Amino acid sequence: MESIKILGIDPGLRLTGFGVIEKVGEKVSYVASGIIKTAPGKKTDREELPARLKIILDGLFEVIDTYQPTQVAIEKVFVNVNPQSTLLLGQARGAAISAAVLRDLSVAEYTALQVKQSVVGNGHAKKDQVQEMVKRLLSLPATPSEDSADALACAICHVHGGQGLGKLATAGFRVKKGRLIG
Repeated sequence: MESIKILGIDPGLRLTGFGVIEKVGEKVSYVASGIIKTAPGKKTDREELPARLKIILDGLFEVIDTYQPTQVAIEKVFVNVNPQSTLLLGQARGAAISAAVLRDLSVAEYTALQVKQSVVGNGHAKKDQVQEMVKRLLSLPATPSEDSADALACAICHVHGGQGLGKLATAGFRVKKGRLIG
């Protein structure tokens, strides 16, 4: 049976969560998870952002090289009340996507709503509910941290119907009142 390893990424400028799962047939199992921390140094704000993005890029290169995923699933950015936070998060997400594409991996993107719906069954689930369901679905001995759980949930979402796995007839389309919209 074919083995597919999926790297899930929950991008963040301070903490970027990652989680790797493997799918063999219908069985999904945990491989690894963790957090890439970008601690602010003694640099100016203008110098700090590039340094943090480099830490994210280098950290994900290490994860990819260590676990050899075949696909990547990443959470899409949602628009915050604070536009500056949204822009910064977008840059962290860009660094994460760059790490994947520079290693020739395909990238699937999911909204937080899609991820929570797929894992918990409720698109508005709370963080602790996501953590608990990830723990159960992957038979983990302990509850993963919020960022690791979100990354693992993103990978699980990909397994449950993402590009390349579920091959849903409606992949890439929206459904409105029972009909496809291209």
